[in-house]
Amino acid sequence: MNIAVSIGGLAFLILIHEAGHFFVALAVRMRPRRFYIFFPPALVKRVHNGIEYGIGSIPLGGYVKIPGMHKPAAGDVDAQFGRALDEAPWLERHISPVKAALEESRLDDARAALPDLRAAVERAGLSDPARRSAERGLNEVDDGLSVDAYWRAPVWKRVAVILAGPGTNLAFAVVLLAAVFMLGVPKAVLPVVDKVDPGTPAAQILQPGDRVVAVDGKPVSSAQIAQRIRASGGRPIELTVVRSARRLTVEARPVLQDGAYRLGFVLSLEYRKYGPLAAFRLAIGRTWEVTKAIGASLGRLVTGSGRKDVASPVGIVQASSQTLEVDYREYLGVLALISLSLALLNLLPFLPLDGGHIAFSLAEGIRGRAISREAYERASALGIVLVLFLFFIGLSNDVDRLRGG
Repeated sequence: MNIAVSIGGLAFLILIHEAGHFFVALAVRMRPRRFYIFFPPALVKRVHNGIEYGIGSIPLGGYVKIPGMHKPAAGDVDAQFGRALDEAPWLERHISPVKAALEESRLDDARAALPDLRAAVERAGLSDPARRSAERGLNEVDDGLSVDAYWRAPVWKRVAVILAGPGTNLAFAVVLLAAVFMLGVPKAVLPVVDKVDPGTPAAQILQPGDRVVAVDGKPVSSAQIAQRIRASGGRPIELTVVRSARRLTVEARPVLQDGAYRLGFVLSLEYRKYGPLAAFRLAIGRTWEVTKAIGASLGRLVTGSGRKDVASPVGIVQASSQTLEVDYREYLGVLALISLSLALLNLLPFLPLDGGHIAFSLAEGIRGRAISREAYERASALGIVLVLFLFFIGLSNDVDRLRGG
């Protein structure tokens, strides 16, 4: 159940991210064509008012398809209609007017020629792959020539639409952290055992009310106890406890559960609640602290020392499900930090991330003319390699953690 809730939480963060893009695009009159949680191929999809809504099968993010991200070019037509021309060479006379108009920037003429080309494709008796490619090409050119195309919009509108995704995640992180502070955050208390799970190593050595004062002979605070147990690697550890005014030393071997070594007990916690103003002030402060920490970890990643800080969706779900076992407030706090991480990751200035689109839009505004589609595609290819590299580093870290490495 905890895993399902954690997956649902991650999906919700993706949903609000894409909703940010979606609603701001509608607000500035760029009518989106698709709204997906996760990436296609679609598991479920439905068309409503001309917009395709769906849930994809690749859980690496989500996307909103905004029309005309790039100004259409004659080369786009060649790329999409190559297979159709191989099967039906006579289509060339219907394609040529569109290409010629695009080459000469006669955009209204290009759009006027599309219905004839679409009718010709429907008559051509193409194979399914060729037809799909041709129809995709028609839709892409049609979207790119539409009055609500992204590339036509002023720079501020383009930046607003792209910034809305990470901005929504950032705002949600602050609001959720403020809610956590209002619900109550744990205070430093004596490390007293509150509950012992039956059938666990702790059930053989601990009782509710025991006060843990040392691990392997070293004094510990409440926050350090779980860290020491998880760092044991599964070797037997000694706990020094005070029970009924008597000091005892007990020993047990932690077991691997959900990717972490545990003994199976929970410490007593006290929670301090804050008013709304104080809660938001603390939430903003915590957000800034975590932002600086994430920036520092990205810097360490460049030098190679921060490799172990990276996690994939597998690790994110695992970590959030573990905190849900402790307390729902802990889980909400982790969910807020995941939302913040998604915002900051998407603001990195690499295509196809949001930060890359913002950087290119600003560059186009400074240059006063569009950057070529080829430049976008080269930058996107490099960015995809970087994102996949981070994903596989995170996945290998998560596999190591699950194995107890």
